Amino acid sequence: MNIILIGALELGLIYSIMALGLFVSYRMLDVADLTVDGSFTTGAAVCAVVSLTGHPLAGLMLSIPAGMAAGLVTSLLQTKMKVQPILAGILTQMALYSINLRIMGNKSNLSLLGKESVFTLTEGWLPQSMSRLAKLPVIVLMVAVICLLLAFFLKTKTGLSLRATGDNVEMVRSSSIDPHFTNALGLAIANGLVALSGAVLAQYQQYSDLNMGVGMVVIALASIIIGEVIVGRRNIPVHILAVVAGSILYRLFIALALRAASPSDLKAISAAIVALAISYPAIREMIAVAKLKRKGRVTHE
Repeated sequence: MNIILIGALELGLIYSIMALGLFVSYRMLDVADLTVDGSFTTGAAVCAVVSLTGHPLAGLMLSIPAGMAAGLVTSLLQTKMKVQPILAGILTQMALYSINLRIMGNKSNLSLLGKESVFTLTEGWLPQSMSRLAKLPVIVLMVAVICLLLAFFLKTKTGLSLRATGDNVEMVRSSSIDPHFTNALGLAIANGLVALSGAVLAQYQQYSDLNMGVGMVVIALASIIIGEVIVGRRNIPVHILAVVAGSILYRLFIALALRAASPSDLKAISAAIVALAISYPAIREMIAVAKLKRKGRVTHE
């Protein structure tokens, strides 16, 4: 049970980096960016190829500009080509499938078994009895640094302009701020984080697969909503922590559900959790309305 919970915690933290990326595009820019499924794999592919040369840290770093480039393409389609945001994300995602295949040398997967990774840096830090926890400090450190940098950026002048673009584009334009620039910057940052998440997962699982990004946007959205429901979103630091907490809780729900079900039911369980998370606001509203109606009938009687 402890191994399962530790694994869920580690995966939750890794996927939280991706959820933070979607947080920037979906919550800050108010853009439904479907590039995520493709850029997640791009990060994993770039990291795997570079890691195979013996440079795992460089693999992680190079995954970020690769993801940012994908975000910039989506932004260009939206702002310059006037393509609808959802369609722009789908088009970039489709193109990334072929690009990712090229990056991986026309192979559907790459194995990193026995290769150096960022997680080998902590192998000698803990006693043998605690070797299972060796990866956790590295993941926690990465997520903490990303959260701090993101919280700091969103409070800067540029970050405030980005947030304002999602709230009111016309107001931003009247303030002599170019919304095309803030849109491009936001989508670049979002997909850079998504790609980094894919890169970390590739080193964590010791392989990169062409289809590992399928459904990531839905998982990230569910993580955001779960975190907002449980933690809230009073301010930017709390909102960021809510996203991380939501990602961890999502993986814990999956892990606990699989203990009571067959692994073949994973997709159905994931779909059910995501559906409940996304529809929770509507369910809560329906319950509140039902209570008011019940109170009204009792008062009337």
